[in-house]
Amino acid sequence: MGIVIKGGKIVTAVDSYLADVRIEGEKIVSIGDNLEKPCDEIISAAGCYVLPGGIDTHTHFDLDVGTTVTADNFASGTKAALVGGTTTILDYATQNKGESLKSALLGQHKKSNGVCYCDYGFHMGITDWNDKVSEEMEDMIQEGVTSFKLYMAYKGNLQVDDGVIFKALRRCKEVKGLIGFHCENGDIIDALIKEAKENGNKAPIFHALTRPAKVEREAVARVLNIAELADAPVYIVHLSTKEGLLSILDARKRGNEVYVETCPQYLLLNDSKYGGEDSTSFEGAKYVMSPPLRKEEDQEALWRGLKTGEIITLGTDHCSFNYKGQKELGLIDFSKIPNGAPGVEHRMELLYTYGVLEGRISINEMVALTSTNAAKLFGIFPQKGTIAVGSEADIVVLDPNYSTKITAKKQTQKVDYTPYEGFLQQGKIEHVFLRGSKVVENSRFLEHEPSGKYLVRKPFSGR
Repeated sequence: MGIVIKGGKIVTAVDSYLADVRIEGEKIVSIGDNLEKPCDEIISAAGCYVLPGGIDTHTHFDLDVGTTVTADNFASGTKAALVGGTTTILDYATQNKGESLKSALLGQHKKSNGVCYCDYGFHMGITDWNDKVSEEMEDMIQEGVTSFKLYMAYKGNLQVDDGVIFKALRRCKEVKGLIGFHCENGDIIDALIKEAKENGNKAPIFHALTRPAKVEREAVARVLNIAELADAPVYIVHLSTKEGLLSILDARKRGNEVYVETCPQYLLLNDSKYGGEDSTSFEGAKYVMSPPLRKEEDQEALWRGLKTGEIITLGTDHCSFNYKGQKELGLIDFSKIPNGAPGVEHRMELLYTYGVLEGRISINEMVALTSTNAAKLFGIFPQKGTIAVGSEADIVVLDPNYSTKITAKKQTQKVDYTPYEGFLQQGKIEHVFLRGSKVVENSRFLEHEPSGKYLVRKPFSGR
């Protein structure tokens, strides 16, 4: 017995065509016409798009930030991912000071094992560099963790210095890994935060004002200069500024191998959400994230970057904290507001509505940005990231003939708000299949035991 998804338009990163898809077990076994066999389950996709399952390159589930823990754990977060058409997430294991990478990875496995509803993998955050950690990078590759992350911000906690960046890049190239960078100048941010608080400026808007666009531009330019010296590739996470993108384009002209991710919030929201400097409203705390929201000119530059292929992945940086009780930890001090916002559930439909339907990108480019490019970059293609015979049957049926508005009351994410409250949603995720099993039907999550698998990813292959 198999499953046949019938009558839909299959969309990959390179083509679109009408055909049926036959699933047996976990794999796509044939694509074409008249694929039904006796006792097959037939799923009508007439008038719908049939897309590869989404891959979110950037989530933070069950993250302890010291003062609180994210509202979404791996169970609620991966369930929300599926409802939104994302069948694979890449989350972050992060080394604590004095901890080995192996211990950090084990801790992340303990949080996620047996509770994930979609498939998952990890990037490894390195915060404490030494010879042992350098050796362990190769161990991580063997464990299927083939990408890493270094922070240029969060002074005194996560931030590493330029010497560490240089050494880690050279080592990562040796072991065939890829390092992603959070690009903000943490030293300058730290000084600006202290100055703002000394002047009595503690409203949410000062989170953005103490992290201006230039601190991203400087950090992007600096890490790319270091990467040029190390002759190593770089992945820039959650790019938020036009100035940062210009630095990337300049480095590419010099021959740098650099890959770029952005997020829906930097395409669809801007710094007007924080209110003015004299605002007494705390609503802006909902949008406190790092990097912060930027200007409209930054949004337009990022959209152009998606269209031209300068930006190749769209993650969410999903890091959810409830407005009540969690964001309120910074009620009288913006620097104590937990950084982050939810987004994993709405990524696909937002990009379809505001990207494809508004003519900013094609639907093939949407597939590339939300699935295929990530699969190729992070070592899971063609297992995932496309609709092809032999690939895993991670499939999304998107019905374009539907319109609603996004609201927190209807979301699956276990958080008390959404930054996209009231946004139009054109089209809906009708059905979702994870490795051949139907997990979402008629836009509703089908209750089942967690069946997400940990992905042992292939080493980075480069351009």
